[in-house]
Amino acid sequence: MIDQYLDIRKRSEEICAPLKTEDYNAQVALHASPATWQLGHTTWFFEEFILSKHHVEYRRYRNDCSFIFNSYYNNVGDRTKRDERDEIDFSIEEVYNYRKYVDKHIELLLSFDFPKEVLHLLEIGMNHEQQHQELLITDLKFMLSKKKPDGVYSSEGGLVHSSNNEEGYISIAEGVYEIGHVGDDFCYDNELGRHKVYQHNFEISKTLVTNGEFIQFIEAGGYQDFNLWLDEGWAWVQNEKVNAPLYWQKIEGEWHHFTLGGLQKINPDEILCHVSFYEAAAFAEWKCIRLPTEFEWEIASDQFDWGERWEWTNSAYLPYPNFHKAEGALGEYNGKFMINQMVLRGASVATSPNHSRNTYRNFFHPHFQWQFSGIRLAK
Repeated sequence: MIDQYLDIRKRSEEICAPLKTEDYNAQVALHASPATWQLGHTTWFFEEFILSKHHVEYRRYRNDCSFIFNSYYNNVGDRTKRDERDEIDFSIEEVYNYRKYVDKHIELLLSFDFPKEVLHLLEIGMNHEQQHQELLITDLKFMLSKKKPDGVYSSEGGLVHSSNNEEGYISIAEGVYEIGHVGDDFCYDNELGRHKVYQHNFEISKTLVTNGEFIQFIEAGGYQDFNLWLDEGWAWVQNEKVNAPLYWQKIEGEWHHFTLGGLQKINPDEILCHVSFYEAAAFAEWKCIRLPTEFEWEIASDQFDWGERWEWTNSAYLPYPNFHKAEGALGEYNGKFMINQMVLRGASVATSPNHSRNTYRNFFHPHFQWQFSGIRLAK
């Protein structure tokens, strides 16, 4: 497990390797945290929940790390305001020293006898860091689009060049199906409470919506037709003056988009990316069909390819039957966010290796576009 731990820790730093010093601490929106803070936050997680409680000789790196790097754990105490994470009293050099300090003590802890609970906490911490690896990529892209819109993060490409390999629809018969995680492999608490659902007949697309299909929606006046939009979605379009997916812009009559590989012309055959739930719902309405529920998605998921985009579902983020929160701070991880958010299923090209499963329940507010999100249709 220590090798797995160190590999995950190393990957976070590899994601940040192309950045210049001034890029690490840039924050351009409330929802996009600076890389410096995220590298420190994922380190604090191991310090707070493992080392401070299970390593009897451990001394915290700094007494103010909890205030600086706590994200939303009210049980732990006060914390830096979310919109002030770019003002923390931590240089990027010191954050990397902090990471080395914590890693050294985790290795020491695991070299001796330790409570069984430590392995469970370590597994949560590693999965937590993998979540932040995807956030590092999405947040860095958002930041670079504002600070360096002509810049290139990686010459290896922009992570948005996937194409569909299948076509058509899958038919699923009416019946009772089991939903939720089963087995001893890791999962989050929001996947638990395996239960049965009754499902009517439905069909679900083998393909994700492409850029070309969404351009047709735009050219047909999709962003101007209020009949296609949920009321809050229409207000979002009007208030934010949205007329295309995030990062899209028209240059001399042709659509381009900002990618991690720089500004590029849009390929209509590639899979659509960076759309909100509101846009996904409006597009489905325009096509006279709908988005799948998260249950339909899970039932059919072993019959189509997934993992290129987080896929919006038409399901609100709610607890499964018999869901219960853990005691203390870790009980705040998922449960308290089960309000006013929509479920996304699958994974994306930005998701870390070995961090996806068909019961995984991602969730975001319906107006967010900055994740690598796409659309699969159902009927």
